[in-house]
Amino acid sequence: MIRRALLTGAAALFALPALAAHGLFDVRDFGARGDGLTLDTAAINTAIAAASKAGGGTVLLPAGHYLSFSIRLLDKITLLLAEGCVLEAADPVLNKGGYDLAEADLPEQFQDFGITQFHCSLIYADGASDVSIIGRGMIFGKGLVREDSGARWHGVSGWIAPRSADPKEIAMQGKGIRAIGLKNCRNVLVRDVTILQGGHFACHLLGCTNATIDNITVDTNRDGIDIDCCRDVRVTNCRVNAPHDDGIVVKASYALGRKVTCENISITNCHTSGFETGSVLDGSYRLSDYRSVDDMGVLGRIKLGTESNGGFRNIQISDCSCENTRGILVGVVDGGVLEDVVVSNIILRNPVNHPLFVRQAARLRAPAGTTVGACRRVRFDNIQVSGADGRYPCGVQGIPDAPVMDVSFSDVHVLSSGGGTAEDAARTPKEKRESSLEVSFMGTLPAYGFYGRNARGLSLRDCTFDVEKPDARPAIVLDDVKGGRISGFAANTVVQKNGSETTLLP
Repeated sequence: MIRRALLTGAAALFALPALAAHGLFDVRDFGARGDGLTLDTAAINTAIAAASKAGGGTVLLPAGHYLSFSIRLLDKITLLLAEGCVLEAADPVLNKGGYDLAEADLPEQFQDFGITQFHCSLIYADGASDVSIIGRGMIFGKGLVREDSGARWHGVSGWIAPRSADPKEIAMQGKGIRAIGLKNCRNVLVRDVTILQGGHFACHLLGCTNATIDNITVDTNRDGIDIDCCRDVRVTNCRVNAPHDDGIVVKASYALGRKVTCENISITNCHTSGFETGSVLDGSYRLSDYRSVDDMGVLGRIKLGTESNGGFRNIQISDCSCENTRGILVGVVDGGVLEDVVVSNIILRNPVNHPLFVRQAARLRAPAGTTVGACRRVRFDNIQVSGADGRYPCGVQGIPDAPVMDVSFSDVHVLSSGGGTAEDAARTPKEKRESSLEVSFMGTLPAYGFYGRNARGLSLRDCTFDVEKPDARPAIVLDDVKGGRISGFAANTVVQKNGSETTLLP
């Protein structure tokens, strides 16, 4: 599965613009063996240091099988994984070594271990500019950690003990947790590479500006692509299979020790899925039997807002498809303002839960004094959904003191299994103010098409909600929804509760 054809023709290498600008540094000239047995860490990092000393350049890993611990990129370095190259993350036990030690420089931590720590990656850069990871080679994260270690966020404002005081985090030192990690970098390019089993995060950007992730393939056992506290990032033409966690996720965590808005992010022409790990690369596309903690099944989706301390602005998700995953989920739970988000031209096939959902909550995993955030101006347009689970319609869910505001759904068409009962129609879903972004706690909802609660300025236009089996629930249920408009909707089963004031138009 990890073998590739040898590079055909040196001309393909020298056609790359990066090679024309600077010298080429072949890791074999610095002692790399590429035999899959010898640790090539020192040789690769020595080649990078030589290129840096020369003012920048391209470090080439030709066809071969390279075993390595942490590779540290510097300014103006392009790491080129040639076709036929496999870069394997070494196992610290089997290879008697370890990855660079994780950072321990934050007095407070409001996220799980690893969201802050980047030096414990297979390939990483910290504070670098003009860095690239390109080529048709493969990164195989065989020796990376992907299971939860038990090392969790401290979550206590004022916690000032050094990170090394946590024995669970001490146990993580020397282990690798991600394939690619770029932190506080400018002018970033990740293109064409394939990542198999990427650890906790296959490709993770934190605090980066002007970054492009293009045409990469990820087939992994945890997160695929994470964009956190970044600005001006483009994710294009990517294929991400991530049954055990999110496929492509945008975050605004507190991992930099301050609140940073994640803004001007576009995700276009990408495909995510939740098939068995490795089965996209080998072409078998096997269905995964993975069941997450809420027992809904695989993840693999596109998501915005898992961590929301800094908030989000100007986010575009367009011309994408998701197959056998959870639906697209957008919202804030840790304070911060989410605004001006557009999700358009999307195909969802066989989503295992709510196809489209906007969530506002008040978990507030954040510094003391953080207040409830806001979620406003979100638009879903031209979306086709098939094979949806009838228990979980589209919807919005705010909280009484922070309703979701100005959300619109237009030209959204959903075909679900249906089959809801009169008992389902009579349900009042649980409200959980201090929840994570996930909405599975609400269970089966009392509408088969759309459920809205605690919202202002909700608009549904030219939407259809069809079912394969008869359903005793109304198509739409609105609970404490004011200033709403529904137009171009053929069904007459719209239920409004608790002071809802929504205008129904032809």
